[in-house]
Amino acid sequence: MTSEQMKMLLADMSLQEKIGQLLQLTGNFYAQEGLATGPMSDMELTREQVDCAGSILSAIGAKQLKRIQSSYMERQPHHIPLLFMADVINGFRTVFPIPLAQGCSFDPALSGEMAQVAAKEAARTGLHVTFSPMVDLVRDARWGRVMESTGEDPYLNGLFCQAVICGYQGEHVGEKDHIAACVKHFAGYGAPMGGREYNQVELSERTLREDYLPAYQAGVEAGAEMFMTSFNTLGRVPSTANRELMQDILRKEWGFDGVLISDWAAIGELLAHGIAADKEEAAYLALRAGVDIDMMTNVYANHLERQIREGRVPEEWLDMAVLRILNLKNKLGLFENPYKDADEVYDEMPDIEKAHRSFARKAAPETFVLLKNDGLLPLPEAPTEQVRSIAFVGPYVEEKRICGSWSLFYKMEENVTIREALEEAEAAGKLTIPVSCGKGCQVLDYGQERDGFRDHTRNESTREELEAMEAEALALARKADVVVMPLGEHHEYTGEGACRTEIGIPEHQMELFRKIHAVNPNIVVVNFSGRPLDLREVSRKARAVLQVWFPGTEGGHAIVDTLFGETEPSGRLAMSFPYNVGQTPVYYSELSTGRPHVDGAADGRCVSRYIDAPNKPLYSFGYGLGYTEFTYSYVTLSGAVLARRRTQEESDSGEEQLTASVTLTNIGGRPGTEVVQLYIRDLAGSVARPRRELKGFQRIRLAPGESRKVSFAITEEMLCFYRADMTYGSEPGSFMVYIGEDSDTENGAEFCLQ
Repeated sequence: MTSEQMKMLLADMSLQEKIGQLLQLTGNFYAQEGLATGPMSDMELTREQVDCAGSILSAIGAKQLKRIQSSYMERQPHHIPLLFMADVINGFRTVFPIPLAQGCSFDPALSGEMAQVAAKEAARTGLHVTFSPMVDLVRDARWGRVMESTGEDPYLNGLFCQAVICGYQGEHVGEKDHIAACVKHFAGYGAPMGGREYNQVELSERTLREDYLPAYQAGVEAGAEMFMTSFNTLGRVPSTANRELMQDILRKEWGFDGVLISDWAAIGELLAHGIAADKEEAAYLALRAGVDIDMMTNVYANHLERQIREGRVPEEWLDMAVLRILNLKNKLGLFENPYKDADEVYDEMPDIEKAHRSFARKAAPETFVLLKNDGLLPLPEAPTEQVRSIAFVGPYVEEKRICGSWSLFYKMEENVTIREALEEAEAAGKLTIPVSCGKGCQVLDYGQERDGFRDHTRNESTREELEAMEAEALALARKADVVVMPLGEHHEYTGEGACRTEIGIPEHQMELFRKIHAVNPNIVVVNFSGRPLDLREVSRKARAVLQVWFPGTEGGHAIVDTLFGETEPSGRLAMSFPYNVGQTPVYYSELSTGRPHVDGAADGRCVSRYIDAPNKPLYSFGYGLGYTEFTYSYVTLSGAVLARRRTQEESDSGEEQLTASVTLTNIGGRPGTEVVQLYIRDLAGSVARPRRELKGFQRIRLAPGESRKVSFAITEEMLCFYRADMTYGSEPGSFMVYIGEDSDTENGAEFCLQ
């Protein structure tokens, strides 16, 4: 459909029909051949309004979606097709590691491939849009939704945002096996006060622009077709009514011309925020801010028409919103083929595609972070003099819920547990060392239960059964030379609505850990979680700690492959692990303050420090071990002065680009991958600057004894920031460049910008 044809269509639509395009409902409104009267009545909607709704949330299955689309288009006055949307976060039927884990890969292209697979599987069930990627910057591990972000660094998040969008949308969103991406949650949603879900956000304009907005802007630059508003207030204005955010920054400053959708019921929540006196005012405020789609309220449907007819709401606002929605449908090719890639064959597929499984198994170890290794890993596949038997003891030995709370569309039976992977390796003859398995306890404590988006889980075991589990685990641990303990938080203890003030491994699991440690201290902890946890005791007592997050469908295979050295854990932390919950929020790029504390220094009382804990996190951003060792040479620079471009045509004396280099050497006995990280510190600026900022990284794989020169370009753009007058640009002065294995590296050199 041409642009002119869309405008003609818009001009021919009735006011009610246009308002309908702004309404998004769930699939249960269309669950049967006839419309469901219960949901309509609950939301105070008429059949005519439901007939004109422009999009559907969370209906799944090609057969069902084709039926809904066909039936809907027969009733819709202009036969305009529906948009089908859903939360496809870290995979569809094939589930990949959670986004926070993907951030730890330091490999945006890998996440782009995961998104491409997810798009293919989702598109063939009839979906058109995914509510992903979530690019909210996260620095407080108490917040449950840190699992959906790729971490604490603006630069890293922006790269992942762009790669994931390209994976979903391809070169053109209307292509086969591609879907539209929706960047969320705009803006600042990852910084709620106290780490509490839906809470207010307090950010200065400089902090907002320096740290929180860049990843969203990267989404616009990558061509994301949709943005979603956040639930929080910013500057005490809820995002859904925040005209400055949505109109001035998103649309005018950045040039976003796609669809803007509210989060679930967020327009109606303007009343609870206390910014709208009634639904009419809520409708006015949200539409004025530029919110095109009202997800699951009747605010637009029931409270716009009269205001438009009476002139209080310009019909132009409505027309602009409708045109953006029609344009997305047109880009997807729905006017020509309203079913797009939907194919009932995929509803009945008995198995995940083998290539997708293989890719998931290969990708997961790149997200695993080896936090500690006192010589135990990798484990031997055959008996040795030191290790003749291994016991796997812990609740995640047999747990299939290893996909994360926002994984909604997988089949539970297709997930591979650690025990299943071990048995498969034994049957194939790959694993000849004696291995035993026992749960020891359940993931949840006695009688504990947890509701989730997908299912409800409860520990149904009796006390007697739990005592027997523990006794079996202790007996296995006594007999074994090494104990591998897969522990961690329940998958529904992270995600939306899962904020916590205690962020350790559950206490009943820690009791099992302590009892096992008392009979056999040779412990490898495999930690499952959707957030950084307080691992002080585990890190102190265990000989090795492997962070596997929620690894997805092929988690069991990937973990066993990694523990026994078939693959290596090559992830690096994309979010710092706090020493304890009292440190949160904690992140590497903090300001030094006027009274900086130096760890280990006897610097007196009146400095910026805790008296009962270190300032540094337990494990810092960028940290991670492997199965070999690397050394770095000193940093060398191609010059000491970087020229500052005064105008587009002129630059001062010096080079317009510097090259910073190190020589990396694998001094271990195995091939291995190192994530070489580049950080820059501005030594003096018109405003206080972070102690360092990530500006580049490279994943380098070397054979034993191999060396390689690793180089990074340093440009003036990398040194720009929001200056004291809030203009964006560089300032002359001295800078430090650091190249090393994590954000704590002191391997650096100095240069000047002049």
